[in-house]
Amino acid sequence: MTDSTIRKAFVMLLNPGCQLAYQKRHDEIWPGLIEVLKDHGASNYSIFLDTPSNQLFAYVEVQSEEQWNRIAQTEVCQRWWAYMKDIMASNPDNSPVSRELSSMFFMA
Repeated sequence: MTDSTIRKAFVMLLNPGCQLAYQKRHDEIWPGLIEVLKDHGASNYSIFLDTPSNQLFAYVEVQSEEQWNRIAQTEVCQRWWAYMKDIMASNPDNSPVSRELSSMFFMA
């Protein structure tokens, strides 16, 4: 991680009973989506599940907020959101309902 790296964390909500489908879809994530994420400066992207609450916790490191925000405009991201909307809480544009978390502590 460089000094200019931005650490982002956010939560999303998985629909009840959809843990296996969510895992399978991410095990088979589209190479084109990975390419777009990397090309837009995203790295060290992880998603964790709190099984009792179906809450997903995501962590990603990005090079800039502008690049991160541009991912949403890509065709492959739009298709991924449409693909995922049936198994997680989604907005009218198919993007996942997410809530950004504030950093409270970091140890390098």
